[in-house]
Amino acid sequence: MRHRSHARLCAFIAVAALAAASGCKERPSPGGPPPPSATKVPEAPATPPAASTIETMPPPVTPPSKGALIEDERNTISVFREVAPATVFVTQKRLVVDRMWGTAVEVPAGSGSGFVWDADGHIVTNFHVVDNAQSLVVRLQGEKTFPAKLVGVEPRKDIAVLKIEAPKDMLKPIQVAPLREPLEVGQKAIAIGNPFGLDHTLTTGIISALGRQVEGAGGVTIRDMIQTDAAINPGNSGGPLLDSSGHLIGMNTMIFSKSGTSAGIGFAVPSTTIARIVPQIIKTGKAETVGLGIQLDPAHRLERRNGIRGVIVMGVIPGGPADKAGLRGLSEGDRGLVLGDVIVGIDGTPVDDYDALYNALDTKKPGDKVKVDLLRNGQKTTVEVAVELLT
Repeated sequence: MRHRSHARLCAFIAVAALAAASGCKERPSPGGPPPPSATKVPEAPATPPAASTIETMPPPVTPPSKGALIEDERNTISVFREVAPATVFVTQKRLVVDRMWGTAVEVPAGSGSGFVWDADGHIVTNFHVVDNAQSLVVRLQGEKTFPAKLVGVEPRKDIAVLKIEAPKDMLKPIQVAPLREPLEVGQKAIAIGNPFGLDHTLTTGIISALGRQVEGAGGVTIRDMIQTDAAINPGNSGGPLLDSSGHLIGMNTMIFSKSGTSAGIGFAVPSTTIARIVPQIIKTGKAETVGLGIQLDPAHRLERRNGIRGVIVMGVIPGGPADKAGLRGLSEGDRGLVLGDVIVGIDGTPVDDYDALYNALDTKKPGDKVKVDLLRNGQKTTVEVAVELLT
């Protein structure tokens, strides 16, 4: 009897195990006792990564979308994409002769920046970038290089114009800022150039000051210079300084630094000067200069020797404006040279030397009349003189 009961119990357990293994549940019979529930075996937990792995794995990085850029960043990127094709790399080359082997080879002798002025291939850069060059080459953004010829220079403004023969579709002229929009201290300034030979480098800053006077490569002061804290380094010379619209506001020219690298004080020739001088050089090969029809010594030697403040009229060109106005030059006396007139002012602006005289007449046009303050026989007098174009 006990043997039969034990057999039935084993059969019942076997049926229950089979149902659990098949994943099915037995429906209870009406009115009958509920069947024993199948026991679910819990899954083994996943093995966690090693602690060292968790610590060393960097968090996932999501690239910033365009919407994540701030407005100033989008503006800078837009200006660079627009103006970089107009910025060029100017390299000066010189011929080196090996007398032992009887060979000659051209080697780089200096470099700077520049920008495309028009679709005819005119390139604007600094005078000091091309000074004493034996040959010049210009490299465009696409790494295409062209030989360049010198059209003309204006050392007193540190401006030079080159010309390359390149397909028009490779030339993207720069856009000059409208003259009706005056610059303001504090506005954004963007510089593109080739510092240390690293082409198409962008730096940003602000206009730090306006109207600066800096001695240029031509021996006279360049006035109305733009001061900026955008990083300017060797190789940036001749490159464009731009506003937030991508318009040319100046040409990067020099830095103020004791170490020779950027110290946050850079200077640029204003675009107003560039827009006036460059077309003149393209047309005639030189900048137009007006004068009074007098002979003088730009080195100012006689004035320094005699302690005279002003510009001595060395001579008067016959039939010129000064001659017609009655100006007097040096004359020969019993005891040597006799002093004639000394120019001490133009239109009320003091003139102490040739630099001041040049800048006082710089913005005048042929035919304009100026009031010239003179010292004659120790007495001050003023005469009106019409300026003329110097040839």
